[in-house]
Amino acid sequence: MTWNIPNILTLLRLLAAPGVAIMFLYFQRPWADWFALILFVVAALTDWIDGYLARAWKQESKFGAMLDPIADKAMVIIALLVITGFSGMNPWVLLPSTLIMFREVFVSGLREFLGDTAGLLKVTNLAKWKTTAQMTAIAVLFATGLFQHEFLDRTSGMDNETLNAIMSGASEDPLGLTWFAGAANATFKIGVVLLWAAALLTLITGGDYLRKAMPFLREENKK
Repeated sequence: MTWNIPNILTLLRLLAAPGVAIMFLYFQRPWADWFALILFVVAALTDWIDGYLARAWKQESKFGAMLDPIADKAMVIIALLVITGFSGMNPWVLLPSTLIMFREVFVSGLREFLGDTAGLLKVTNLAKWKTTAQMTAIAVLFATGLFQHEFLDRTSGMDNETLNAIMSGASEDPLGLTWFAGAANATFKIGVVLLWAAALLTLITGGDYLRKAMPFLREENKK
């Protein structure tokens, strides 16, 4: 193991992955949403920073190359599980999340099966875009949960007649309810579009890895 700043950042990103879920165990919403969003965004930024520093300082290592995709997959999968849970198993979130998680498990298994020849499954530029799309979608969807619970907190104890009057514009909106409702709706739609785009890139890159691995899989079948 090579303990340098890029590898330490990668390790911290790996440790932050379960922390996203733990936020919802120890804190009430919307504080849990705030902490999970901040933790996820900071950890996601280290994905770019550690790679940049490793190249700039010529500190690329086998340990970092091994740990980096594991940290990315752990972050994405755990965050998607949390988002799927608090979205109420919404099919617009559940289906792309399922496709993404299936691909990540499939490619990891493929790399493990190939062993020493797994080097042919190098991370492509399209795969990097896939990771960026996934993390951006997740961050936006965490913001959706934040806006939703800010709205719920401000409407706690409010009767339906008053709420309907505010939302329709018939009454003043000193609590900013229409803004929070609009923000929740907008971020959900944007997050879902990004999540489906990430799922499409996930399938394309997964198919590319399978295509590259097929000659080795056929060779194994002949033995």
